Amino acid sequence: MSVILSNELKQILNAGTIIPANPTALTKDLKLDERRQRALMRYYLDAGSGGLAIGVHTSQFEIREAGLFQPILELGKEELDAQFAKEKKPIIRVAGAMGKTEQAIGEATLAADLDYNAVLLNLSAFKEDSNEVLINHCKEIAAIIPVIGFYLQPTIGGRSYDTDFWRQFAQIENVVAIKVAAFDRYDTIDVIRGVAESGRADKVALYTGNDDTIVNDLLSEYQFPIGGTVVKKSFVGGLLGHWAVWNNKAVELFNRIKNAKPEEISDLISLGVKVTDANAAFFDSRNKFKGSIAGIHEVLIRQGFMEANYTISSHEVLSPGQKEEIDRVYKIYPELNDDEFVAENIDRWMR
Repeated sequence: MSVILSNELKQILNAGTIIPANPTALTKDLKLDERRQRALMRYYLDAGSGGLAIGVHTSQFEIREAGLFQPILELGKEELDAQFAKEKKPIIRVAGAMGKTEQAIGEATLAADLDYNAVLLNLSAFKEDSNEVLINHCKEIAAIIPVIGFYLQPTIGGRSYDTDFWRQFAQIENVVAIKVAAFDRYDTIDVIRGVAESGRADKVALYTGNDDTIVNDLLSEYQFPIGGTVVKKSFVGGLLGHWAVWNNKAVELFNRIKNAKPEEISDLISLGVKVTDANAAFFDSRNKFKGSIAGIHEVLIRQGFMEANYTISSHEVLSPGQKEEIDRVYKIYPELNDDEFVAENIDRWMR
């Protein structure tokens, strides 16, 4: 029998929350740095995040080949269990799942066994396959655990999908949300239109993964005339690599957006430009996102979470000039960083 999302967790997911994509803390010899990994998870939870996504792109897909996927999920379960025991507040637990069907079934089964609530399903292993193949694969995973769709942009290993795919995908009974990380407005509309036409628009939550337009996504309402009525859909939250850093300020921003009055929208849009500029530095947009993981690590190193920029792949390094770009956004947008919050708590998180 498949895992089904409880009504309480459905309400949390559909109302919208902050879900940071967790980086992986490694030692110099590329083993899991358990103390620093726990500290990162404690940081996100204490900052007010409503969920954690573990084993996803920001975690480094290569953790699987390195034998770290299961240990990281197990450590995440321990921290999430401890947080729940302390706060009695449900947290959305998301694990990454990827690869061809056999691999994805194994990862989804592991996630279910470790009490994760859903998997973020990466379909990039199916580069040229038809919608029929993709949908059948998704149905097999959804038979195990609730599924969050993932539009990973082609620039960093994903693929393109049409509206018909998203319509069929949203019709799968155990699909609960979609993370849209297309970094493209046209593709984003394709996803949302597909959901609107699926007949399950009220059951599939939209989460922005468009780190280049976080604030605009969260402020926008999409309207599609369908069958004599207008279906309205909005992004209710974010599942973002960008929120792996400066997370406490991201929580504050998210709450401002959720409670915004009409007269505050203009200021929020202006603030969103600053967030996008910061993201360009972290994610290395000028070099086609080659330094996206290393850029996130660089900020976490400065805050004391990571010892150094250790990554499993030798290609995951800062690009020339990227460190200087991070210096720049730190200097001109001091209101966006949460260094003070981190400094006050990091010793406790590291224990």
